[in-house]
Amino acid sequence: QVQLVESGGGLVQPGGSLRLSCAASGIIDSIYPVTWYRQAPGKQRDLVASISTSGTTNYADSVKGRFTISRDNAKNTVFLEMNSLKPEDTAVYYCHTIVGGRSWWGQGTQVTVSS
Repeated sequence: QVQLVESGGGLVQPGGSLRLSCAASGIIDSIYPVTWYRQAPGKQRDLVASISTSGTTNYADSVKGRFTISRDNAKNTVFLEMNSLKPEDTAVYYCHTIVGGRSWWGQGTQVTVSS
């Protein structure tokens, strides 16, 4: 059973920074693809950033240059470093992976950007 646990969300002022973590357990391989999504109230869940098994990264245009996705394979953890946060970044952030042909989601962590 794969489990993804997000952490690091919170309330931050515009222009501030947060680092989200996605810790995985139950995955035999130490390297697996991970995608961060976010969902604001009343809106669809959108892709934010992804990192492949080879380390290739991809970002939504709205976060390019501000967010960085990275991984610590030894800790089975993927990070999302978020800088220059804007009110429109407010959402629940989820991490996702596909392992063994199955889709797995974390429970989400709330990020609120407000003064």
